Amino acid sequence: CHKAVEYLSHKAVPFVEKNVGRDPEARKELASLGVTSLPVLLIGNRKLSGFNPAQIDAALSTLTG
Repeated sequence: CHKAVEYLSHKAVPFVEKNVGRDPEARKELASLGVTSLPVLLIGNRKLSGFNPAQIDAALSTLTG
């Protein structure tokens, strides 16, 4: 999801982007997570599915205290 990439970039949050459309290993990893909606964000011990800025901010806040 381009929105998630833009959002994290704007907030200067380092991330690793994996394209499941082009990368078979990323597709396997996504399947192993048991999610069906994109984007999937793994932040700390939280797995977020879909683009929700409030959830992203809440998960990021647990990393920074």
